[in-house]
Amino acid sequence: MRILVFAVLLAAVAGCTTRHNLDSNLNKAYQAYDEGNCEAAILYLSKAERNSRSRRYMQPEISLLRGQCLERQALYVDAMQTYQYINAHYPASEYAYRARARIETLRQLGHGGEPAVKVSAVKP
Repeated sequence: MRILVFAVLLAAVAGCTTRHNLDSNLNKAYQAYDEGNCEAAILYLSKAERNSRSRRYMQPEISLLRGQCLERQALYVDAMQTYQYINAHYPASEYAYRARARIETLRQLGHGGEPAVKVSAVKP
């Protein structure tokens, strides 16, 4: 019986730690983004993403911030693809609404999703 109680307590503590790590990394990502440090923000987003696998509802928020960092780094095609991912997988979320707005803004600015390098077939 003691083993069962210990196992339940251990599982509860592990779950709390994972949630704390997720929140901590997401908060650090927002802080780094606010400071203009997108490299650090993306690092923290990757850590948060690893901790959020059991909490899929966090993915659109993580992806939106990643898209905003990509925009700041002038990686517009990657940002557009990130926003399209949010729309495709989480169409009813608040973040999909924001992603659609960012897509429209990027299109108006002339970053309509054209690939940076066009590849054509090579004839032998």
